[in-house]
Amino acid sequence: MAWKKSPPELIAAFEKARPADSSVTSRPMFGYPALFLKGNMFAGTYQDKIVVRFGDDRTIAGAKTAKPFEPMPGRAMKEYVVVPGAVAKSPAKLRAWIGHAHAYAKTLPAKKAR
Repeated sequence: MAWKKSPPELIAAFEKARPADSSVTSRPMFGYPALFLKGNMFAGTYQDKIVVRFGDDRTIAGAKTAKPFEPMPGRAMKEYVVVPGAVAKSPAKLRAWIGHAHAYAKTLPAKKAR
């Protein structure tokens, strides 16, 4: 299955929404830019989408109707949702969604290095 590259403008918007936290790291996931805290991915791009990890807390506006993230049809990644297009196009809303995912990542235990 050939995956499409993320558009440069999507990557730029994603990078601008990165939390100002020195413990957040960037590295590729599925070959796409992703953000990690304590070894846990909490946001990333995938083809023409931005995905975030919310856990069960969907209190941020629009999250209850966000679609689950499926890197392959029928294979949803638990806790991850696709950021709606209108949110991805709004710098303030995108920062809020990625900030919400960052707050959730702070509650997770650190992953052990492999």
